[in-house]
Amino acid sequence: MPSISTLFARLLLASSLLVVATATTTAHAVSFSDLSNQDASTGLKAALDKGSAAAVSKLGVDGGFLNNDKVKIQLPSILEKARPILQMTGKGQQLDELVVSMNRAAEAAVPMAKPLLVNAVKSMSLTDAKNILTGGETSVTDFFKEKTSAPLSAKFLPMVKGVTDKAGLSAKYNGIMSQAQKFGAVSQQEATVEGYVTQKAMDALFLMIAEEEKSIRQDPLGAGSKAISKVFSLLK
Repeated sequence: MPSISTLFARLLLASSLLVVATATTTAHAVSFSDLSNQDASTGLKAALDKGSAAAVSKLGVDGGFLNNDKVKIQLPSILEKARPILQMTGKGQQLDELVVSMNRAAEAAVPMAKPLLVNAVKSMSLTDAKNILTGGETSVTDFFKEKTSAPLSAKFLPMVKGVTDKAGLSAKYNGIMSQAQKFGAVSQQEATVEGYVTQKAMDALFLMIAEEEKSIRQDPLGAGSKAISKVFSLLK
């Protein structure tokens, strides 16, 4: 049987380890709490600004859609399937022109997203911040989708229509798709070229924001901002 002194020593060691463990856990909790209260807003807003600005700058330029296979807007599936027949009837060039027109329209529309994205960041509430902090790997992108999808659609649609109308192909597209819609072959979204391109432009924008978010999460230090690094390093 261990002596009294040995038991006392063991008890003292166990108590010391418990104190250290408790202190470490408390310190981590306090640091996260302090971050959430003091630094999270600054860090999150910096990350949101960086991600959205990078996405707009990549897409809203000449070739931003057309030369990027990740986001290039292709013909709706019903037209793509009919391409061989349409090419045989001499419509191949018109289809190619339509693809270019759709992508140019998206490139022209995307810069209009910038003020909406900036306003979303500025209006970020405490609840929004907490949702981003605890929402997982796509929480930044989810935030932008929730806050900007409706106004983005309203902004993009007339811009896209203006560009596609000038190309002189939208009326033909809309006529074909309107007929196809009667038979349930296309969705409401694909029924007009402007509706189709608007949705594709928004999808591409959120995709690029998601890529920026992923990059920031994987390498917070590489984001070039102490505020961003402080938040996302802790969340890794």
